[in-house]
Amino acid sequence: MTETTTPEPTTSEPTTLTVDVVVLGAGAVGENVADRAGRTGLSVAIVEEHLVGGECSYWACMPSKALLRPGAVLAQARAVAGAAGAVTGGVDVAATLASRDAIVHGWDDDSQVEWLDGVGIRLVRGRGRLAGPRRVAVTADDGAPVVLEARHAVVVATGSTPVLPDVPGLGDVEAWTSREATAVRDVPASLAIVGGGVVATEMATAFADLGARVTLLVRGDRLLPAFEPFAGEAVAASLAAMGVDVRLGARLARAARTDAGGAHLELADGAALDVERLLVATGRRPQTGDLGLETVGLEPGAPLAVDDAGCVSAVDGGWLWAAGDVTGRTNTTHQGKYDARVTGDAVAARFGPRAGDGPVDADGDDGWSPLRALADHAAMPQVVFTRPEVAAVGLTEDAARAAGLHVRAVDVPFSSVGGTTVFGTGPHDDGGAARIVVDEARRVIVGATFVGPEVAELLHAATIAVVGQVPLGRLWHAVPAYPTRSEIWLRLLEAYGL
Repeated sequence: MTETTTPEPTTSEPTTLTVDVVVLGAGAVGENVADRAGRTGLSVAIVEEHLVGGECSYWACMPSKALLRPGAVLAQARAVAGAAGAVTGGVDVAATLASRDAIVHGWDDDSQVEWLDGVGIRLVRGRGRLAGPRRVAVTADDGAPVVLEARHAVVVATGSTPVLPDVPGLGDVEAWTSREATAVRDVPASLAIVGGGVVATEMATAFADLGARVTLLVRGDRLLPAFEPFAGEAVAASLAAMGVDVRLGARLARAARTDAGGAHLELADGAALDVERLLVATGRRPQTGDLGLETVGLEPGAPLAVDDAGCVSAVDGGWLWAAGDVTGRTNTTHQGKYDARVTGDAVAARFGPRAGDGPVDADGDDGWSPLRALADHAAMPQVVFTRPEVAAVGLTEDAARAAGLHVRAVDVPFSSVGGTTVFGTGPHDDGGAARIVVDEARRVIVGATFVGPEVAELLHAATIAVVGQVPLGRLWHAVPAYPTRSEIWLRLLEAYGL
């Protein structure tokens, strides 16, 4: 199908573009939706107000890992006899920031725009809002109005936005969010971070490496509350060893701008501190506040509830879809991209040139379908790039029990495998630990957590075991190579009783 455009507008008359599918948001999720929907011949337009590639490419996943990587490499080198003596000094701040700049392409999206052009996706620059069923109004960068009319579907992939707590004076101190932290130009001498989750712990690690004096203010009683408790405990101990002041149970009560332009912080327990910069990392919410949802009968600001294919259930006609953070189902780039692939394929199957050739949602023999995002329910993987790293997939022990499963948690230290001895451990590193959570009724793994240096690369094996529901008796025959740290799988199954 081909796109159609009206003649050039006169004065304030909007340009109208009619395509098969309109995607709101050209981050990693929106790009994947557009690509998958367009592969079978549907014409697709994608709307983006900022940079094509979105948060992950420029202000989250990629730049944050660029800031974290040098410190991790130095720490691991120091843990290996024969290499430790060659390590002098700490992280080269200027080189680290230059590497970050290169990884984000200097916050220039030309290469991503070229990719859109190469796959035939029409980019419309500007701010887009729903203006009724299958209709998107865009205010272009130059102020000109553009109306996009979708023959079949509109997909919302606008991501999420940081949540700032309601603290008196917080608006006066020019608090950072993750965007300012990952785009830092001048490393502050002192930094307070409010939060205890992934962004807070990763940025505490990165800025400690970069030479800042870091204070971590955690309202709860542990770090990384969404993970197994031993993960947060290990990260807290490591941060303290790095010189980070980790304060659990610390609630920010008031903030004020100092004469020097920094932040004066008062805590609920009466303590106070002055810092050069304040980073607030207290979570994110779906970015739906100004999308025109009210024009199609939905509540602005709320997540877009979708079915497993990504269709917004509350809107009649099956034309409105959504994927990624905006749905409230996921909060990682990789899981959002997975949802995007499912949603894009489902849109193509329902509305594409070959629609009607077969069942849109055909399940395999095991009940899994490529057109349903079933992994969102109990098989989402996540990595926290702290030191030690935390890698987890599926359910924690507590979450599994809350879901009504009869489970057994099996814990094994990485020191039990020969690969750890070769890999090396540092003065504040015992090699880490691993846990699997086993559904005793089915004798399959429903969750796994690894804590230790570079355990991110061990995660996919666990993800396959969880998604594939591999019986432990079969998993026993997957022989790990020696001497590698993946031998932890043998030790876990032995500890279980095999």
